[in-house]
Amino acid sequence: MQDRTLRILAVSLCLAATGAPALALAQEDDEAKGPSMHQLAIRPPVPSAHKDFSQFHFRPAGDRVVEQSDANRLLFWTPQGTPDGYAERRGNAIFYYDRTGKAVRVQELPVEEN
Repeated sequence: MQDRTLRILAVSLCLAATGAPALALAQEDDEAKGPSMHQLAIRPPVPSAHKDFSQFHFRPAGDRVVEQSDANRLLFWTPQGTPDGYAERRGNAIFYYDRTGKAVRVQELPVEEN
């Protein structure tokens, strides 16, 4: 019985001795930690994708153009801040939509031969 209690005591002392430096390191890391995930979500450190929208020829006069590189489209906004439509590329054509989502113009792109 004494032998068993001595073993348990020895094992618990070894575990406590190995855990103490890890606890001290964790406390030191807390002081010098970087930005939180919420802070990174506001302004991600990853550069935004950039695409060439020079093939989009039609742009409503006076509208502000917002690029959506991930969706491969342009959004058009009036100077008052209301949406005025969008343009998106699909295959070998660019479709222009009005503010209601109805296609109003189609621009065919030249076929590239490889």
